[in-house]
Amino acid sequence: MDEPNAALGAKERNVVLELVRRARDHSLQVVLISHNMPHVFEGADRIHFRRVGPSAGALNPNNSMNNSTAVMTGVKPVED
Repeated sequence: MDEPNAALGAKERNVVLELVRRARDHSLQVVLISHNMPHVFEGADRIHFRRVGPSAGALNPNNSMNNSTAVMTGVKPVED
């Protein structure tokens, strides 16, 4: 899914997020491309980051937003 919530209202975004969660809970694989990090963290088992093409890294969604920002930008994370 490439930015499935980009043009949706709040109610519709919640429906899409619930569908992603249900797919995950049924062991179905979903690739979600999004700039909305709270939505990504809410529904992901793993988060893979790309920066200017190649892979920049992967995180477990239990990591902090600081760590994800560091991976995305290539900057050392600030301690929480």
